[in-house]
Amino acid sequence: MKKKTLEDLHVHGKKVLVRVDFNVPIKDGQITDDNRIVQALPTIQYLLDEHAKVILFSHLGRIKTEEDLAKNSLRVVADRLQELLNKPVKFIPQTRGEALELAINAMQDGDIVMVENTRFEDLDGKKESKNDPELGAYWAGLGDVFVNDAFGTAHRAHASNVGIASLKEAAAGYLMEKELHYIGETVEHPERPFIAILGGAKVSDKIGVIENLLKKADKVLIGGGMSYTFMKSLGYNIGTSIVEEDKLDLAKSLLEKANGKLILPLDLVVTEEFAADAKSRVTTYKDIKDNEMGLDIGPKTIKLFKKELKGAKTVIWNGPLGVFEFEAFAKGTKAICEILAGLKNARTIIGGGDSAAAAIQMGFADDFTHISTGGGASLEFLEGKELPGVSSLDDAPICECGDDCDCD
Repeated sequence: MKKKTLEDLHVHGKKVLVRVDFNVPIKDGQITDDNRIVQALPTIQYLLDEHAKVILFSHLGRIKTEEDLAKNSLRVVADRLQELLNKPVKFIPQTRGEALELAINAMQDGDIVMVENTRFEDLDGKKESKNDPELGAYWAGLGDVFVNDAFGTAHRAHASNVGIASLKEAAAGYLMEKELHYIGETVEHPERPFIAILGGAKVSDKIGVIENLLKKADKVLIGGGMSYTFMKSLGYNIGTSIVEEDKLDLAKSLLEKANGKLILPLDLVVTEEFAADAKSRVTTYKDIKDNEMGLDIGPKTIKLFKKELKGAKTVIWNGPLGVFEFEAFAKGTKAICEILAGLKNARTIIGGGDSAAAAIQMGFADDFTHISTGGGASLEFLEGKELPGVSSLDDAPICECGDDCDCD
């Protein structure tokens, strides 16, 4: 069943509670990547154009100690949002209380209030993260309707998403709608050939994703640290490369079930130490020395993956293929960016996390059909799991024709 979307709501003059994902990286008090803020602008701007009163909720980092409160305030985010919108954003350094209530009650149509980091409520009993019903009810009581535009937290049942949604008319914002369309619809109804690329460090993080995509994709290309567990399961020496010893049998069984769909690297870039300036060489899996570790795919693998991707109409990529943070070991990840950017008439989607960060950092942000803002949420969605932040939204109204359709 499709979910109610932003334009299904009547928001004129109403207090609209909006869960956004402004969990952005901050260093020395400065935002280093504002992509998640930028991605939320269409939803916020629509509400402003519709003369709604916009009340924003987001988390930032994890709150475990008093020290975390100071470094994880959303004030710097509110300042950046104000710059992007060229419009005042009233920041309230509280998650509840009289100051917040007075600010909301004083709002005029088209005003914006940003509430302090929702996870400040986690310092005493994890009220936000455990979806405390009293907290969810309090926040729900601050507004008239709810919009969830935070796909990045959709795999978690928190007070600021599921808690509010259970008590208010609730719809997906534009970003949430786009994520559900590009990831969900693409996996379920791909144009073929459909190729998946999976990287990252651990097989265990992507067991469900691999099993689901093996049913749906034509090929699944494996790279990154997780490839070494697969290679060791086949009896290769992988030196000191990262490996999950307890997942060797699982990796071998996945290869057996794949019937040739799982494509492993042919060569890799190895080094004796994990460092940006470490000396490295290219080798095959048959010639890794005991004191060497793999940190990137090699040129033969890049050539193989390019061949497998030729003519692809749908590609989903999750997880970098090497330690892209070190320039010497970023060639594989950059090569995949270049290959996908060059595909003609293909739908190319990056499923969030480090692969999204790598693509943006390397200058390919505009060369993909969609780059997800969700890491863990994207993974669980790719597994085919139901996301609490999505299932808690209201179902879309049924068309007069009696079907769940897109007709007017």
